[in-house]
Amino acid sequence: MDGQHDGPQGDEFPKMISTQAEEFSRRLAAIGQSRLAAAAQAAVDGLHALIVELRPSGEEFRQAIDFLTEVGHYADARRQEWVLFADVLGVSSLIEDQNSPRPAGATPNTLAGPFYRADVPEMPLDGNISRDHKGEPLEVTGRIVALDGDAIGNAMVEIWQANAEGLYENQEPDRQPEFNLRGRFRTDQQGRFRFMTVKPKGYTLPSDGPVGQLMSALGLGLERPAHIHFRVSAEGFETLTTHVFDRSDPAIGRDAIFGVKSELMAEFRALPPNGGKRKHALDLNLVLCPQRRGETETSGRR
Repeated sequence: MDGQHDGPQGDEFPKMISTQAEEFSRRLAAIGQSRLAAAAQAAVDGLHALIVELRPSGEEFRQAIDFLTEVGHYADARRQEWVLFADVLGVSSLIEDQNSPRPAGATPNTLAGPFYRADVPEMPLDGNISRDHKGEPLEVTGRIVALDGDAIGNAMVEIWQANAEGLYENQEPDRQPEFNLRGRFRTDQQGRFRFMTVKPKGYTLPSDGPVGQLMSALGLGLERPAHIHFRVSAEGFETLTTHVFDRSDPAIGRDAIFGVKSELMAEFRALPPNGGKRKHALDLNLVLCPQRRGETETSGRR
């Protein structure tokens, strides 16, 4: 927000819930309206309303300041506790929903998460993205189609996922091979893609920091149900970034970052054992939206 965009129309901000918020509004109005000013006023309005309702003591206020300070201490180049805080409050997911709306029938967009890599090499269809072959085999087949059901050939399908222990390759580079459980595939002329992998496991978000301690105090979990990430790009279509979730995962109804939607739940079907090893299959269609006027091919990428 650079303060240069127009804010809400009108001669003045509405009367606030406290004299301090009202004075803040008066000072902003004297400077001139902008999107930044509107955001600041909305934040002050909501914060003052919360304080008036809860009437925190001085000690409780200091505890809140200490919590926010501690969140900052856990934010650096390797870890972003502020992003985690936004995730578990549903803020990140809400912003994604607002910025990447999808019409009925299209696959919903979701957060990309922190583990995406753009440098994964392209592989032939039917390739195996499990480079260490640890876990129960999973055969994935799918189609990329438009809203009208027409196949989208030559679409780029990027995949990344956690392993059978719930860990991504870039979380443990000394234990997993480079690009493990990651792949890039081109769809055929019928929009189809196929690859082999292993069945992913769900995992728990970091709980050792202030956000984890807060969620524990609230009695809320940090679980993420098992899922596979997909990013699909094709000429003339909005880029789709999404998850496909294992509907049988016990945590499917309590995803810590609010990413689960009914359209994204799928069956990871059990197949007859192969050589004594359990095997699974996943079949899915991913539906793209036509690129909107004025948007670039990277629309929706985060």
